Amino acid sequence: MRERFLKGGSDALADYELLELILTLAIPRRDVKPLAKKLIETFDGYAGVLSADVEALRGIAGLGDTAIAAIKSVQASAVLLARSKSHNKPVLSNWQAVAEYLQGAMAGLAREQFRLLFLDRQNRLIADEVISDGTVDHTPVYPREVVRRALGNNATAIILVHNHPSGDVTPSRDDIVMTRELGEACKKIGIAVHDHIIVGSTGQTSFRDLGLL
Repeated sequence: MRERFLKGGSDALADYELLELILTLAIPRRDVKPLAKKLIETFDGYAGVLSADVEALRGIAGLGDTAIAAIKSVQASAVLLARSKSHNKPVLSNWQAVAEYLQGAMAGLAREQFRLLFLDRQNRLIADEVISDGTVDHTPVYPREVVRRALGNNATAIILVHNHPSGDVTPSRDDIVMTRELGEACKKIGIAVHDHIIVGSTGQTSFRDLGLL
């Protein structure tokens, strides 16, 4: 399996085999194929395993912290790679790379998280900050804090991002009201809100695409 991977890359292996290779490095001298298949089934695919919450992974029999660290390090590496591709270019013309980064960073979170992308006059990414962690279905966001962070980063525009752990990326009424409040607060100081993205386990929703901005 290792030789097939080195010769043919990820295309040479099935998803469970790629996960098996990761587990083999973390759990030597043990047949980890059944464990790899169980993880794929439990978390609905390879991507689901990588983005799974640490506590959820600890609930799988036979999966210790060393193996969990190996799995999460692969996810972290993928997120960092995607993030590097999203920098140093105008965000709005490089949106696919930004979307991939957000999906990798947020899709598997067990709680709601609110993130801001701060942009300069050329719409290049200045900073990317998590400003709030919440519960499974709510995260508090305060206009004053958003404005303060935007001014502190010398941003001329921002993109709002949060995730829905349920997987449903339909904006809630609270999401819509909060976006309007943030948009009005930012407009008063000359900062544009380009979009609000909701990230789910299988995709994303854009407020601008829905006509909500």
